[in-house]
Amino acid sequence: MSKIKKAFFCKNCGYESPKWSGKCPACNEWNTFTEEIIHKETSSQKENWKETQSGQSKSVVLHEVISKEGERIITKDQELNRVLGGGIVPGSLVLVAGEPGIGKSTLFLQDALMMNELRILYISGEESEQQIKMRANRINVSHDEFYLLTETSTQSIFQEIKKIKPQLVIIDSIQTLQSPYIDSSPGTISQIRECTSEFQRFAKETQTPVILIGHITKDGSIAGPKLLEHMVDTVLQFEGDQHYAYRILRTTKNRFGSTAELGIYEMTGVGMKPVENPSDILINQKEEQLSGIAIGATMEGLRPLLIEVQALVTPSVYGTPQRTASGFDLRRLQLLLAVLEKRGGFHFGTKDVFVNIAGGLKIEDPAIDLAMVFALLSSYEDIPLSQKTCFAGEVGLSGEIRAVNRVDQRISEAEKLGFENIVISKYNRKSESHNGIKTTSVALVEEVYRTIFK
Repeated sequence: MSKIKKAFFCKNCGYESPKWSGKCPACNEWNTFTEEIIHKETSSQKENWKETQSGQSKSVVLHEVISKEGERIITKDQELNRVLGGGIVPGSLVLVAGEPGIGKSTLFLQDALMMNELRILYISGEESEQQIKMRANRINVSHDEFYLLTETSTQSIFQEIKKIKPQLVIIDSIQTLQSPYIDSSPGTISQIRECTSEFQRFAKETQTPVILIGHITKDGSIAGPKLLEHMVDTVLQFEGDQHYAYRILRTTKNRFGSTAELGIYEMTGVGMKPVENPSDILINQKEEQLSGIAIGATMEGLRPLLIEVQALVTPSVYGTPQRTASGFDLRRLQLLLAVLEKRGGFHFGTKDVFVNIAGGLKIEDPAIDLAMVFALLSSYEDIPLSQKTCFAGEVGLSGEIRAVNRVDQRISEAEKLGFENIVISKYNRKSESHNGIKTTSVALVEEVYRTIFK
């Protein structure tokens, strides 16, 4: 009987140690070591998924390498194509993470069923075949070469891959898989690392793209070692509030494209519906003008969005004024209040301030500062702003309006949605002429105040 081998792994970075330690020497995190049962095998013990072994690799001179642009797999989902940088790259490993019930499985089952030209293998370790069939019936899309496998052993999965020879593999989820070469239970750090490594080798050697669906922990990070994010080519974060119908697919790592892209979906009874013009749904149409509401022109990746910024300023009942922000950085809000107090003479020190970004979005673009400032002033003065005016500008500590990037795209989006005026920094240089919308250029907060509240 062989002796059981154990080791300790850091939950944060995956560092392996023969004994427990309070502090990880690799990432310097405390109390992250967990004990796992392992069994290390020699390379000859591993069954390769390939029928024959290729020859040994050899080094080549850089200028001898032939550079060619690989053809991407274009999906029927334009939002997914956008976040991947133009489509799925052959041989790539894509990790998709999100909260339970957010719609990860629904989205990729739907996208896979719509790719009729590909032979697809969908591997599920969490749901039965009947459950997946029920979801496919709701989506109501047929695919003649869509294969379903409910299995958790990687050895059995690769045997099935040899038979089917799929052109795309989807795994739901990576935390449920188990490699026979590691004795620990599924979901442990060593198992996740080994299973991902096996699929990484498979993807690179066969040029077959693999999509891994993963879980996240209660603090919002991807379950498993941090090494998992370094092993894959692309990391997508699927996020959204379950109380809202809208979901956001955001790129956090992409070796084949920009990391500043995002896709927006609407959860419906028949699956995920891509939202082609999100500005229309993020701006609420009202019959009467209300104070404390301003429209900001922001950028999410390369996509311009017009969003509604809401603010409520009321006299403080208690001794310490409240500061509450939803979808906006609370520290940034306190900074803007200090600027208005110092540079504008508005007494927010005795007021409760509540701000919200409509639609459940979280905005980090500094260009939303100007819209936030005038939503606050509108509520403070109880004077509604014009529904045909929007704002795009960063506010500095001295009250100056700083220039923002991609101002032409912001103006074009506002013009397309029927806005009559946009307030920007006078330091922004426009490269295009916009005849359908008036552009107001200002340098200080006081100037805009006199212009808007005249």
